[in-house]
Amino acid sequence: MVSTESLRAEKLFSAKGHVCVVTGGGTGIGLMATQALAANGAKVYITGRRMEALENAAKSHSPSQGGEIIPVGPCDVTKKSDLENLVSQISKKEKHIDLLICNAGISGPKAEPESADAEELKERLINSESFEEWSDTFNTNVSAVYFTTVSFLPLLQAAHSINGALSSSVIVISSMSGIMRHAQGHFGYNAAKGATVHLSKLMSYEFKKAGIRVNSIAPGYFPSEMTTKESDEKQKSEMPQSKIEEKGHVPMNRAGSDEEMAMGVLFLMKNKYVNGEIIAIDGGVLLEVPGR
Repeated sequence: MVSTESLRAEKLFSAKGHVCVVTGGGTGIGLMATQALAANGAKVYITGRRMEALENAAKSHSPSQGGEIIPVGPCDVTKKSDLENLVSQISKKEKHIDLLICNAGISGPKAEPESADAEELKERLINSESFEEWSDTFNTNVSAVYFTTVSFLPLLQAAHSINGALSSSVIVISSMSGIMRHAQGHFGYNAAKGATVHLSKLMSYEFKKAGIRVNSIAPGYFPSEMTTKESDEKQKSEMPQSKIEEKGHVPMNRAGSDEEMAMGVLFLMKNKYVNGEIIAIDGGVLLEVPGR
């Protein structure tokens, strides 16, 4: 039995003393997650392929008190040697990590299936994409999530000696696109994110023996370099309202906010009774488009 005082939000969702790692943490959803963790007291190591972007993100968004944002890398998550080097760098500074967020991803090729004529459909799709592009999309969005998580398992398990069983966890950033049947012109990306969703479930079952929880956030439309193709001087992106209205299937009629992503990240990090779940933060899109 706990006191009412113990149920204050700042106690329930405090990240004070936590050590976290976020891949692709310099922009977009990765940066939103990083800010949420650091704002609530965590030490957050962010990594990615572009050190300049990581350093700029840390400079622009480190909290004035409490947590820290620390660039580390560069790291290409599709290369085992980079992952091994990343773990080595962090191991020299930390004895454990409490949270790993696998966020790095790419959108891959796009081909709209706009024609009802099979010949036109074939020509449009087969000439717009390649096996190599599909492989790159799967390598980054699926295979890299697996190898990144596996690389950090010892540091994640080491957290138990400090914070108790099932205290460490992994959050995989998948996508609502991996749950819907609408291809959105992104057959490769949506197929890969479907695999990412299932991979999260597989890892949650297999890694529970090691005492490590694995959950996934399936975002809808959030501003990021993937969705807007650019970032500003503070590594932030802006999604025009007109782009959401064009979609015609977003009940909230706007993009998701930094605050809404932050709430999802803190919930999955702190609630030890949640394991193997896919949390869609999508503004209701999956109520409008066909899903699984």
